[in-house]
Amino acid sequence: MSREQWNEKGRFWEDDHAWLDAEQQARCERAHEAGVFPSPIPTRMVSNGEYMPAPQSKRQKQVEHRIRELSEAASRKLGIDRRRFLAGTGGMAAAFIVMNEVFGRFFDVKPIEMFESAAYAQAGTPGDLFVFDDQLHLVRGTRGAAGMGLRALAQGPSSGAPRNAMNPNGLPDENGDVWGVWNPALVGLPNRPENFLITQFIRDVYLDSQVHVGLLSNVTASVVTPEGQAPRPPVNAEEALAGEMLTAGQTAAARDFVNEVSGSTRMLAHGLLYVGRGNLDYIRRQIEENEPDSWKGYNVSNAAKVDDDPMSPMRQWRHDDEEVAYPTFELIRDAYASQRARKPGFNNICVHKGLTNAEPVRPEIGHPADLPKAAGDWPELNFITYHACIQPAFFMYDALEDVRSGQLREGVPDIRWTTEYAQLVAPYPNTYAELGTTWASSVVTFPTVAAHLMGQLMKFMGPDRIVFGSDSVWYGAPQWQIDAMWRFQIPEDLRERYGYPELTEDAKRRILGLNSARLYGIDTGADYNPVPEDYAERMPDSLKRTLELPGFVADNMARFKENYAALGVEPGHRRYGWIRKA
Repeated sequence: MSREQWNEKGRFWEDDHAWLDAEQQARCERAHEAGVFPSPIPTRMVSNGEYMPAPQSKRQKQVEHRIRELSEAASRKLGIDRRRFLAGTGGMAAAFIVMNEVFGRFFDVKPIEMFESAAYAQAGTPGDLFVFDDQLHLVRGTRGAAGMGLRALAQGPSSGAPRNAMNPNGLPDENGDVWGVWNPALVGLPNRPENFLITQFIRDVYLDSQVHVGLLSNVTASVVTPEGQAPRPPVNAEEALAGEMLTAGQTAAARDFVNEVSGSTRMLAHGLLYVGRGNLDYIRRQIEENEPDSWKGYNVSNAAKVDDDPMSPMRQWRHDDEEVAYPTFELIRDAYASQRARKPGFNNICVHKGLTNAEPVRPEIGHPADLPKAAGDWPELNFITYHACIQPAFFMYDALEDVRSGQLREGVPDIRWTTEYAQLVAPYPNTYAELGTTWASSVVTFPTVAAHLMGQLMKFMGPDRIVFGSDSVWYGAPQWQIDAMWRFQIPEDLRERYGYPELTEDAKRRILGLNSARLYGIDTGADYNPVPEDYAERMPDSLKRTLELPGFVADNMARFKENYAALGVEPGHRRYGWIRKA
C-alpha cells in the first residue's frame, strides 16, 4: 500500500467499512471521533466494521462511570491530567477496583495502588515467584496460520476476524460483551502466522514473562489429507506426521536450542502419545531419538492403532481401555526405570480433555469417566488432565449458566465436566488438574466461573494437585495470566457458601510452579540463566530447516518494540472502529 493510499488526514480509509450497510452505519459512529473513554480495560464493544457492535451494556456503563470518577479524583490528587493517570499503573489499579465493585471481589487490589506505582508493583506478582508453565505451543513454519483463530479469540475485534467464532450465538460474558479481550496487550497488534513461530515464541515466553521453565507441547494429528484424497484419519503415526502442528522431533529440537542458548534447563518437551500396540515402535523410537520429558495425548484424536492391518485407520481412545491404552502405559512405565535419572517426569501422562461442544458423554471425546480405573491400575504413572476437563469450548457462557442454574453436585455448582472430574479423581493422588485455556478463557470474561473452578479443584483435589499452564503463545505472552492468578481471589461469600478453601499466596506459588517442579524433578533453587536477547542470530540454519522456517531469520518487530519502549511513550488507550450510538 502506497503512502498516497493510506492518508488518514484525507480519510481515504473512511470508505472501507466492510460489511456494514448504510442503515447500520447510521446507527454507529467512529470510536475515535466519539470520544470513547480511554479506560485501561475496554468498557464497550468496538467493531472493525465487519459486524454490528453491541450497545454498551448497563454494567459496562457502570464500570465506565466509576472509572471516570476514580480517575478524576486520583489524578487531581496526584497533580496530573486524567489521561496520563489512566496510562499508568494507577489507571489499571482503578480498573481492577471498579471490576471488583461491579462484578464481585475477584482481584486483590488496594486504593493506594492508584497513587503509588511502587504499591502497585509490591502488590503484583513478586520477583521471586517460581513459574513453571506446563503447556506452551509453537507451530512449524508450514503451519503457522494454525494459531490465528485462537489468537483472535483472545485479542478481540482488533484481530480483524469478522466475529467471535467461539460464540456463534452472540451470548454475553459477565461484562456484557460477546467478544471480550482476554489479553489487553494484544489489542491493535497484527494477527499473523509469524506470531506462532519459534522466534516470537522465545521472546514471548522467556523475555516478556516470568516463566522459569516451560513445557513445549504438541498435538497428535487426527486427520490427514494425502495428495489427491479426501481428508481421513491417518493409518499410523508416521502418516500422521504430515498433519501435526509440531512434530515430536521438532518439539525436541526447539527444547534443545533454548537450553543450549541459555546454558540451563529452561524448556522441556512432550513426546506424542500415539497409543495401541500398533504404535509401540513409534513410542520406542521417540524415546531413543527425541528423549521426551513426558507425554501428550488426545482421547478425541484419531491416535490409536488397534489392529495389525497396516491400512486400517487409527481411532479415538480412552484411558481405561486395557487392549489399547494399557500396552502403551506398560511400555512407558517399564522404560521409566532407565529414564528416571535424566527425565524425572517421563512417567507423566498429559492428556487433553474437554473443550468440546459434542453432546455424547464419552471418554473418547474427553469425559473423565475413564480416569479412576486407569489411575488405580497404574499408580506408577501420573495422569495430568489438561484444561481440567472443562467441557465448554473456549467461550465459558455455558459454564456460567451451569453456575447460575442452581444444579449442585456434592454441594457445589455442577460445571460440566470439571466438577465431575474433580470428584471422580479426588481419591487418586497420581491425578492432577492442569489449567491451560480454562484459566485464560474465564479469569477476565467469566470471573465467577474462574472462582468456582479454582474453588472446586482446591476443595476436592487440594492445591498440591493443580498445575499452571497458559496454552501460550495462542493468547500472547503468558505474563497476563500469571499476573491474573497472583491477584485473583475466591470471594469470601463463595467460600462460605460452598466450602471452598482460600486461594492463598502459598497455594498460588504451588499452582504456578512448585507442583510442576516436583512432577518434573526441577530444582527451583537452581540458577536459571536468561535466554540471550540475540537468540535469533544464534539459531543455526539446521534448526530453521527442522522447524520449516523458509527464509525466516528474526522478527524485527521485537526491536521496534524495544526502541518504542525506550522512548517512554505512554499508552493512549484510543479505540478505533465502530461503536453503537447512545
